Amino acid sequence: MPVKNIALLGSTGSIGVNTLDVVAANPEQFAVVAISAGRNVALLIEQAKQFKPEAVAIWDESQFSTLKTALAGQKIKVLCGDEGVEEIAGWPPAQQTVSAIVGAAGLKPTLAAIKAGKEIALANKECLVMAGELFMDEVAKAGVTLLPVDSEHSAIFQALFNGQTQTIQPTVTAEYLKEISHITLTASGGPFVGWTKDRLQHVSQTQALAHPNWSMGRKISIDSATMMNKGLEVIEAYYLFGIPAEQIKVIIHPESIVHSMVSFYDGSVVAQLGAPDMRTPIAVALSWPKRIATAVATLDLVKIGTLNFFPAPKEADFPCLHLAFKALATGKSAPATLNAANEIAVAAFLENKIEFMDIPRLIEWTMENTPLLKPASIADIMDIDRDARAIAAAWVLQNTKKGNLS
Repeated sequence: MPVKNIALLGSTGSIGVNTLDVVAANPEQFAVVAISAGRNVALLIEQAKQFKPEAVAIWDESQFSTLKTALAGQKIKVLCGDEGVEEIAGWPPAQQTVSAIVGAAGLKPTLAAIKAGKEIALANKECLVMAGELFMDEVAKAGVTLLPVDSEHSAIFQALFNGQTQTIQPTVTAEYLKEISHITLTASGGPFVGWTKDRLQHVSQTQALAHPNWSMGRKISIDSATMMNKGLEVIEAYYLFGIPAEQIKVIIHPESIVHSMVSFYDGSVVAQLGAPDMRTPIAVALSWPKRIATAVATLDLVKIGTLNFFPAPKEADFPCLHLAFKALATGKSAPATLNAANEIAVAAFLENKIEFMDIPRLIEWTMENTPLLKPASIADIMDIDRDARAIAAAWVLQNTKKGNLS
């Protein structure tokens, strides 16, 4: 089997680190030829020295000199800024680009990879939340394969297409859709399973960041705590698989063992189970349609003993999930506005400017006060994102100044 060359966007984040772990465990199958990071130059330098890619890029241009000096004599091309990251995304020798940049910042580099004809392993859900229809049009136009990395979407992907051997983009055709009753995305519920809005009013950052099952970055951890992460995944699933919104369900599964499932009209339910370890869905995306060994612990259901499932939480307690469903139903620019407002809200919470339950308040207010537009291009999407962020930031500034955080 020839070595598969990988370009990795977001190498210093949780997904990036786990991707490199999978690559390191399978050196006869994968080689990392290009990597990029946002600001963590120290870890990027370590990764570059270990994996010896042909090129590296740091988005934060103030770190460029540090990176270049540290890698002097390494025969590695050193890049920076937006252009540098986009060059990494489409690095010519790479066959697959892993898109693991968090947030809206991942959209343009991922599109650059698509236009360069790379197979895409997608861990950045915001690409589809912000620009779902336009993004999937670009995938179809380029004729590239798009493979999900999120554990839930990987689970749905495996349930729908496991056993397929072709390397072109697998799709839910109109004929196949007639066989599917619905898909179910499982949610751990984060650290606040069973909590009500009264108890959630004044939770701390430490509490919100303490995910019981997954080791994730700060932004995604807060999204999990508010249930926005699951809302974004609903929108992502809609565009990835072409499943109508009314056929996408969410349930709480605290153990994070059943990663998601597909229910068929004949009564069959096909689920994907595994330990809560991102190396499994990463390995699936890197090696599809084959399987490779990982260091992930073998699932022992006898030892686990019991798996629990509960309905999705009430809108009053976790409004973010319902705001995401509303944005998907509204369509047009609503999902992009939702995402922009959420990124501003989460950042404000992590900066101690607003309370935890202000996050959904800010998102809803931004959605109500941002024009609903029909984007015709990625440039339109970026304009909508910029304007929604400005509106959301104004809300933060106004409420923070007043000291009235409710």
